[in-house]
Amino acid sequence: MAGKIRVLIADDQTLVRTGFRVILEAEDDIEVVAEADTGAEAIRQAQLTTPDVILMDIRMPELDGLAATEQILRQPGPPTIVVLTTFDQNEYVYRALHAGAAGFLLKDAPSSRLIAAVRAAATGDSLIEPSITRRLLERFAAPAPAAGAPAELAALTDRERDVLRLIARGLSNAEIAAELVVAETTVKTHVARILTKLGIRDRVQAVVLAYQTGFATRDNG
Repeated sequence: MAGKIRVLIADDQTLVRTGFRVILEAEDDIEVVAEADTGAEAIRQAQLTTPDVILMDIRMPELDGLAATEQILRQPGPPTIVVLTTFDQNEYVYRALHAGAAGFLLKDAPSSRLIAAVRAAATGDSLIEPSITRRLLERFAAPAPAAGAPAELAALTDRERDVLRLIARGLSNAEIAAELVVAETTVKTHVARILTKLGIRDRVQAVVLAYQTGFATRDNG
């Protein structure tokens, strides 16, 4: 991306917003352009400041983060939204999937993970916490592995299936590149082709599809 990554932090806790701002603004390539303490304010600030990435808390007054996410993503050229969650909010993770969230971040994640999530989201390489990936697996995984490649994935090449397996494990493009010993740009090309061939919006949907079809399982996911 050209210029700094513009971030909106939406969370009803002042200490959380302040902590995130301090961490993010210490990075040369990230700028916090606004904060919001309600879902309604998040929508207003998204329109006023046109951020690249929104860090969206789920539980906020007036309008919760999931409803705000739905409204923001209905606008043309919307930002990427990373939902902030905690271990006890499983049901919200699944609602966030359908709301259109492109990534998830645990609120107590280390600062390096927060920075990585923002950068990943800004480049379309949305980050899914490994622990959340496991919960997605438990929720969506088929009872038994499918025999051969599921029909939905028939259009994928062998290498694209390799990439999808690693996406299902929650790996970023850089991590996939290291795993397969290829250039990160090559991985980005594979990911784009996977999404196009499967007719899905983002990596989160790719993870869900991989588990729903039995392509990813507890053994290989």
